[in-house]
Amino acid sequence: MFSNKDYSQMTLDELVSKEKKMKSQKLITVLFIGFLVGIAVYAATHTGFVLPVILLIVSFYIGSSYSKNLKDIQAEINRRDSVR
Repeated sequence: MFSNKDYSQMTLDELVSKEKKMKSQKLITVLFIGFLVGIAVYAATHTGFVLPVILLIVSFYIGSSYSKNLKDIQAEINRRDSVR
């Protein structure tokens, strides 16, 4: 999930299967981010300030890295489709 592979070295079939795998893991990723945000809200209302900030930063990082990897894969697939 957090790997930054060189997608230009992968075959088109590998890219398509990786895209399908990431799309199927989208629900799990969203649930995990929601869980972290929920803990952050609870911690903000019941305890201090540091834990919610850390949890929100972690959830933002997970979401942005997921989105970036998916966009990179889709861009590489579109680039290869336009070359044909």
